[in-house]
Amino acid sequence: MAYRNDRDLEFLGKIKSAHLCDLVHCLTHDTDGSSRWTEEITQNELYKQHSPNHHEYWPLIAGEIQQFGANTFATICRGGEGVSYREVATNVCDKLKVNYNKSSSIQIIENNLLMKILSDALDKMTQKELNELADSIGMKEKSFITPEALLGTFQAVFRAGGFKSYQLTLIVVNGVMKALLGRGLSLAGNAALTRTMSVLTGPIGWAITGIWTAVDIAGPAYRVTVPAVIQVAVLRQKFLYEQVVEEVEFS
Repeated sequence: MAYRNDRDLEFLGKIKSAHLCDLVHCLTHDTDGSSRWTEEITQNELYKQHSPNHHEYWPLIAGEIQQFGANTFATICRGGEGVSYREVATNVCDKLKVNYNKSSSIQIIENNLLMKILSDALDKMTQKELNELADSIGMKEKSFITPEALLGTFQAVFRAGGFKSYQLTLIVVNGVMKALLGRGLSLAGNAALTRTMSVLTGPIGWAITGIWTAVDIAGPAYRVTVPAVIQVAVLRQKFLYEQVVEEVEFS
């Protein structure tokens, strides 16, 4: 497996090993928990020497994402150089019918993917659930809560960035991982375990399960790239949030 330099994945080299566990798990294990036949990470000597210190071999992790992308989207033989993460992410968005601008930053493209999942989840919620969700996020105007109104609020959160954006990403991705892999994010600690998470987890699960079924993901590579891109999205939000915190502390 060869990692190609990729500015959209370089930040993984600054992520702590413990926070890479979920990404490594989805790359090496299928949705039923069994080991993937096609993964190459666990066969690598660096992995055997350093696991679970994932930080020591982060290029293997990044290269695996690129390689699975190549397996799906290009005619590149296994063991060769994969495709860029941007190509992996945009093809996942195309597969899941996500609206996005190809010239946007990778962060915005990932956010659009998360908003698609949120939108589908909101459409499946009852009025009572919508009201509970509005209450959990502190919406003041509650006379007539609609999916569109809530979606507009969440879009504003993503645009603003910071902790709220990171927290919302955690909530969405936690619901997705529970639905796809049967386990929530290890990252979803006390800061994210709010009423919002409890209200949204079920609907997000229904939404991603519906998307998963609707696109009929027959190719094994898509079973890797869809959750992997979602995992990378939450790690990027965490990284960006921690950068802002550091700047404030040292300013």
